[in-house]
Amino acid sequence: MFDYSAYLRNEKLPHIWCPGCGHGIILKSLIRAIAKTGWDKDDIVLVSGIGCASRLPGYVDCNTLHTAHGRALAFATGVKLAKPKFHVIVVSGDGDALAIGGNHFIHACRRNIDISLIIFNNGIYGMTGGQYSPTTPQGDKAATAPHGHIEPDFDVAALAKGAGATFVARGTSYHVPQLDDYIYQAFMHKGFSVVEVVEACYTTHGRKQKTKYKSNLDMMKWQKDRAVPLAKSREMKPEELAGKFVTGILHEVERPEYADRYAGLVTSLKGGDK
Repeated sequence: MFDYSAYLRNEKLPHIWCPGCGHGIILKSLIRAIAKTGWDKDDIVLVSGIGCASRLPGYVDCNTLHTAHGRALAFATGVKLAKPKFHVIVVSGDGDALAIGGNHFIHACRRNIDISLIIFNNGIYGMTGGQYSPTTPQGDKAATAPHGHIEPDFDVAALAKGAGATFVARGTSYHVPQLDDYIYQAFMHKGFSVVEVVEACYTTHGRKQKTKYKSNLDMMKWQKDRAVPLAKSREMKPEELAGKFVTGILHEVERPEYADRYAGLVTSLKGGDK
């Protein structure tokens, strides 16, 4: 039996998340991945912005930083440059990471700084009343789209790859063993790594889609039915993939890491002063 209590601030429990929310599943997956790395908790910095996902660092027994809305990656970049030895992990919701934090996201990808970002993609602003987010599925209803959302949603993995991230994976809160592995491999990658986790918010998203979801269990079944493993997707025709999403490690390359290049620049300048 895995001892989660060794990695939790148990006095902060029970958590605030709603029944049916995927955040607790991702928290446990994150903890198992950390345990597998063998990292000392004092060498880990867990950073978040604002939103339901941002509550996660408060439950984890390591160095934690709860920052402003959309600014988690900016704070995390400062931490990594000041203390390169730290293993810096950012947890962020789809609104926090891709809307107000979108500029920080694309530039963290571009720089390839050694930070792991886990995006909790439930397709809605869950904490603030259910406004649509950059990943709300087209056609779904939201507090700010009562007649159906008309905008196309972001392909998070494609956006990360296009912006320059050197490790990109997508999993779900249903396929837990795979998610454990994707997060662990993201931690082991030297460079900016992004793990998108497709999950569910029944309270402010699912309940509005009355013809689509009858319960939070239906939202879990949606993940099961729509997720296609990368290897299988390569055998499928575009029309067969319509309405589905691909899971797995979607992109991984090696490229010089930003903190190392920054340290090299500092060293060269100090040498030049002599």
